[in-house]
Amino acid sequence: MKNLTRLAVLGVASALALTACGSSDSDDSASGDKVIKLWLAGETDTPEALTKWLEKEYEADNEGTDLKIEHIDWGQLVPRLQTALSDENQTPDVFEVGNTQSPTFTSVGAFTDLTDKVGELGDDIGPESFVEAGAYDGKQFAVPYYWGSRYVFYSKKAFADAGIALPTTLDAFNTAVVELKKKSGDKNYSGFWVPGQDWRNGISWIFANGGDIAVQEGDSWVGKLSSAESVKGLEAWKNLSDNASAAPKDGLDAEAWVPFNNGEAAAFMAPGWARWSVPEEMAADLGGFALPGNDGAAAPVFAGGSNIGISAKSKNQDEAFALLQLIYSDEYQSLLAENGLGPANPEFTAKMGEDEFAKSAVDAASNSKLTPTSPNWTEVETSQVMEEFFGKIAGGADIAKTAADYDAKLAEILNK
Repeated sequence: MKNLTRLAVLGVASALALTACGSSDSDDSASGDKVIKLWLAGETDTPEALTKWLEKEYEADNEGTDLKIEHIDWGQLVPRLQTALSDENQTPDVFEVGNTQSPTFTSVGAFTDLTDKVGELGDDIGPESFVEAGAYDGKQFAVPYYWGSRYVFYSKKAFADAGIALPTTLDAFNTAVVELKKKSGDKNYSGFWVPGQDWRNGISWIFANGGDIAVQEGDSWVGKLSSAESVKGLEAWKNLSDNASAAPKDGLDAEAWVPFNNGEAAAFMAPGWARWSVPEEMAADLGGFALPGNDGAAAPVFAGGSNIGISAKSKNQDEAFALLQLIYSDEYQSLLAENGLGPANPEFTAKMGEDEFAKSAVDAASNSKLTPTSPNWTEVETSQVMEEFFGKIAGGADIAKTAADYDAKLAEILNK
């Protein structure tokens, strides 16, 4: 298997500085207990109530251990891991990565092989696309941590005032949000918030029209943004950017709820946890539904979420697996679901609730899709190739020609 030095392809210059100044972490706490380190991605993505529960239960079940949980900002996750994973004194014992980052780490030997033990975590784990992202060369190295579907949040009042029923097809949705903007009479109002560089939502229109980002043909990856199906989806997305939205052409998908909260947008699309970013006083007006496709099912949307696994360099392999087992316990899976995070064990999905938001999340997840599972996909994200591509489309570049140009860029990176 390829060496961890392959992570250098990500071009993370800060990793060198971190290596130079980093010091070895002690394996023992002040009390003499063995320290087990868990790195979680995002400052608040895993709620505090869940981490407190993990600490309490793990230390009670594993006498003589001290579970230390560190939250790593998403922007620092890759460089921190790049530095730590090759050093048994610095590595976390268990760590989380984004689902699209997972193939990079599984392919370089960063995770312990779980193939013979994954059955001990449960008979049915998912989503399947996450399981696939955690596998490499026929072996399972990482497993799903949680998933979060992207779906549409909307103002019930805005739709009702415009006399627009909830759309049941993607074509009807496209028409409805353009009409919402038109009826507002306000050039700064958005029927649907469409930042120009928002590729994570934009790819749903590609997928729904039968297109793709890139596919593996034999041993090579081939860009598919310029396929007829992908171009059709991009044309529909560009129409929304021009006629349904007042969002900046160079805008990103971060905090899409802000214009909604300010009364500047009738709808936006985001992972389910965005619900908690809408003020309580607006809760009665907030609705949700899965983006519809044109085939009677939910449109294929990008599945957000994470995988988790054991560091291959951890000196505490048994204790680390015990932590994975606790994460996969019925109690923790219930806590994930009750906090709006899709559980890896589908038996607990119902605990996400029975309201329209829970239903939207489950419906959207039923047809979700990941980015290409090339080990080099992380480089696509860190170099912001997709943001650049969608920004050019939103800015008026020729769609077919630009798509062909970026197919070549994708192929160059994915086939390194």
